[in-house]
Amino acid sequence: MRRLRLPMWLLATVALCACAQGIALGRSAEPARWPFAELQIGLADQPGGAAALAAVAPMRLRYQYLSGGVNTGSGWETWNQNGSFVSRYVAESRAHDLVSVFSYYQIRQSLPGARNSDESAADLGNLANVATMRAYLLDLETFFKRASAAGGTVVLHLEPDLFGYIELAAHGDAARVPAAVASTRLAPLRGFANNASGFAQAVLALRDRFARNVLVGYPISVWGTSVDIHLNHPSPAHVDAMAAQSVAFYRSLHAHFDVSFSEVTDRDAGYAQTVDHQSGAWWHAVDFGRDLRFLADYHRAVALPIVIWQIPLGNTVSPLVNNTPFHYRDNKVQWFLGAGVRSHLLAFAHAGVVALLFGGGQAQDTDAGEDSGDGRPDDGGYFDARARAYYRAGAIALPSG
Repeated sequence: MRRLRLPMWLLATVALCACAQGIALGRSAEPARWPFAELQIGLADQPGGAAALAAVAPMRLRYQYLSGGVNTGSGWETWNQNGSFVSRYVAESRAHDLVSVFSYYQIRQSLPGARNSDESAADLGNLANVATMRAYLLDLETFFKRASAAGGTVVLHLEPDLFGYIELAAHGDAARVPAAVASTRLAPLRGFANNASGFAQAVLALRDRFARNVLVGYPISVWGTSVDIHLNHPSPAHVDAMAAQSVAFYRSLHAHFDVSFSEVTDRDAGYAQTVDHQSGAWWHAVDFGRDLRFLADYHRAVALPIVIWQIPLGNTVSPLVNNTPFHYRDNKVQWFLGAGVRSHLLAFAHAGVVALLFGGGQAQDTDAGEDSGDGRPDDGGYFDARARAYYRAGAIALPSG
């Protein structure tokens, strides 16, 4: 059975049992840089799935959430002994010529904010809590040490959602948002400001100190401007203004990340329509055009490679995909990888996109594996077929610079 994916938002409750061996910790001398010259495709993939993923097509990336909270007793450090989950995952990836991408989603699930149903208040409250942030920054230090020990290029996608809430609260200046950094009294972080700008700088300082092989990804918020580009259908001029606002906020961090992450949505359109009763969940050509325009504007100002992350796996091709659990419909795989649409990929590559990572954001989203347990790929095998076709035709060379 291939690539069974635990529901990502439930990973906090899962302890993965394995016997860990001692790992020597050390700083890698490898510089952090995007490692590929072609537009790459990747997939959400839990431990044990690398061999099967590599057998589908010569994809070079796979991603995994790190979650559970830093002070709850169920965070990722507990999934294997001594936090070796990361080093094991990286080692498995490297054995199959894959680069590991970790979405570090810890602030929301940490205490005391985890008890708060208001996600913005929970995130920002935890960010300003000295005890929580001391545990958080030590958790990050463990990640960096494990990733360094494993070697090779590793990518850390830092806190999807958090920077959107910071941007909303910052009114243009991240220094206005409190964050416990120097006040944690951690020796490597003395002198960093106790605000969101200091937090971003501190994360990169920890990377520089412990793991030069890790690229740290900044999550561009598609709603941090207070207008959600995917739901509010802004005009082209408004899209340009939103991109400029996003750029200004990023610059207010005064932190030099290695890569940017963007997203299209966190669930299949059929899931949003059927389960959440949302209208307007389906994307049309104009919606992809807005996203492309926003990313191109952003990339011209912030010259970082862009990874589009957590792209839903539903399709409208396979009869198996019928808007039932694990089989919800969507059209984004078809837009990016469908037959005869290579021009779409070329346009996004010229906008600064270097990778597309596919995977569900909800527990019962469509999967390319067999989460439903019926013995067949939940998407009818469509993603695998299109990934093979993309690489068979030749991966698209990224524009120089």
